[in-house]
Amino acid sequence: MIHITLPDGSVKQFEANATPMDVAKSISEGFARNVISANFNGTTIETVTPLTTDGSLVLYTWNNDEGKTAFWHSSAHVLAQAIEELYSGAKLTIGPAIENGFYYDVDFGEHIVSEKDFKAIETKMLEIARGKHDFKMRSATKAEALELYKDNAFKTELIENLEDGTITFCDHSSFTDLCRGGHIPNTGIIKAVKVLSVAGAYWRGDENKPQLTRVYGISFPKQKELTEYLALLEEAKKRDHRKLGKELELFTFSRKVGQGLPLWLPKGAALRERLENFLKAAQKKAGYEMVISPHIGQKELYVTSGHYAKYGEDSFQPIRTPKEDEEFLLKPMNCPHHCEIYNSAQWSYKDLPKRYAEFGTVYRYEQSGELHGLTRVRGFTQDDAHLFCTPDQLDQEFKNVIDLVLYVFGSLGFENFTAQVSVRDPENPDKYIGDVENWEKAEQAIISAASDKGLDYVIEEGEAAFYGPKLDFMVKDALGRRWQLGTIQVDYNLPERFDLTYKGSDNELHRPIMIHRAPFGSMERFIAILLEHTAGNFPLWLMPTQAIILSISEKYEKYSEKVLNLLENDEIRALVDHRNETIGKKIREAEMQKHPFMIIIGEQEEKENKITVRKHGGEDLGMISIDEFSKIVKEEISKTLKSF
Repeated sequence: MIHITLPDGSVKQFEANATPMDVAKSISEGFARNVISANFNGTTIETVTPLTTDGSLVLYTWNNDEGKTAFWHSSAHVLAQAIEELYSGAKLTIGPAIENGFYYDVDFGEHIVSEKDFKAIETKMLEIARGKHDFKMRSATKAEALELYKDNAFKTELIENLEDGTITFCDHSSFTDLCRGGHIPNTGIIKAVKVLSVAGAYWRGDENKPQLTRVYGISFPKQKELTEYLALLEEAKKRDHRKLGKELELFTFSRKVGQGLPLWLPKGAALRERLENFLKAAQKKAGYEMVISPHIGQKELYVTSGHYAKYGEDSFQPIRTPKEDEEFLLKPMNCPHHCEIYNSAQWSYKDLPKRYAEFGTVYRYEQSGELHGLTRVRGFTQDDAHLFCTPDQLDQEFKNVIDLVLYVFGSLGFENFTAQVSVRDPENPDKYIGDVENWEKAEQAIISAASDKGLDYVIEEGEAAFYGPKLDFMVKDALGRRWQLGTIQVDYNLPERFDLTYKGSDNELHRPIMIHRAPFGSMERFIAILLEHTAGNFPLWLMPTQAIILSISEKYEKYSEKVLNLLENDEIRALVDHRNETIGKKIREAEMQKHPFMIIIGEQEEKENKITVRKHGGEDLGMISIDEFSKIVKEEISKTLKSF
């Protein structure tokens, strides 16, 4: 007999070789019908995998992220079979599940696949799914695997890097694929599919290797869920930050300037400035000092920090000067510069903590195929800060940073979020620098602070930075998409590498602990996410223009200017639309520009020294005094922009 421990702590006894599905049926037949994947002792397995030892079992349904992963991974196999049957000679490579759906990279040879082919692929996938074919795992020798894929150089390359005895295949219907496992019971669970797009992708992400066609898809256990998802996609298209950024005249790109290097237009620059000033004001209250560091640094700086070894290939190539053996790099990170700022003086424990903040622009070479609007760029500005503190100060400083991040989220309307404690991957210690003892201290400090602050958090192995663990904030936007926004990291390693010290109360030199912190992260990426979350309807305090004054005719321009001056005196950002257009057209265009308030000026308004106010979206506030309007604006701002 074997003993199976369930997530609630209960232990059930079964005959050896019982399967996860047997366990599910012992709970309830209804529950078992919904189970599609399982995890035993930390390893994803099939629902029909025999259990031979005692262990912990987690059963997954479609409602679990892990269940969706198995569902979409299995759907990728169905996509691959459909492609193989439809396109003679196509060579399959890899096809994983992703956050929303799955993809498969394929060498289509002479075939060119485009949107017109999507329907045929979907039809074939559903035809295969209706066959209710079981997904079955089997082992194979390296020789057998190589023989099977002797005409597929991509699969052969994968197999060559595998050890004999570790190679497995998944079979369903007449199709087989090299696979590690993690499938749903059978294809019949897949009820709705959609091929979303195709794109170019280099084999194994290497631009020096062959370019493949990446086919993206998504699937669901119910047609209704696919319909809802496609409606969400349409809404996402309307909210695309690239589209809104152009319409709202915030930013642009130029081929002559270079890919991935955004140009901020006046309205966008003003928006960024307001965000920066908002955070600077909070930072000042929290005891931060602003610093400025150059856009380049000597290569040796990043060798010392460890960034060159980890990110050198992803950075721009060194800049060589006329002086022999002198090399500089475009700054990939701000932290080495801040370490040297700290190192410019000798500090006592009485001087700590030191909190250095900078809106520092950094540069990283992203492949052109990975660039995407403002979310993936080659030059971006981080709202970076680095705190240097004593061990006794670490807990409170970390909690203070959490408070700052929560203040930022609350003021910008990000209310739905969870926290992720990102720690080392115990199986890959070579990915990290520093000794184990310091890592353990840093990880425990983050877990303790997150617990004390009452954060809803999970621990994710392998997601730490190479120099230290971190607390990442995972925000869900208005469309239900998850984004990583805001990060706090504890670092014992850079102080060691840069020989940072302070004089303690014992008159001896000690190492400070370093906290890395960026509530926005990348300003570019943050603004892109904020644009899509709000659909361009930013919180009122952040809007480039809070009110636009629309005069019915030229006769009321003088009164319009008077209203403008009064609003500006009350620190309300407004402008006058002087154009000789109909009031209807002015209102329509003001709506498109997302102006929060439209102030309409005509004969009656001038006569009574009042204004008629209309809110974005059509709500009519009627004719009110300018003082009343100012009060409405300030009250609305105070609802979101709390004091820190």
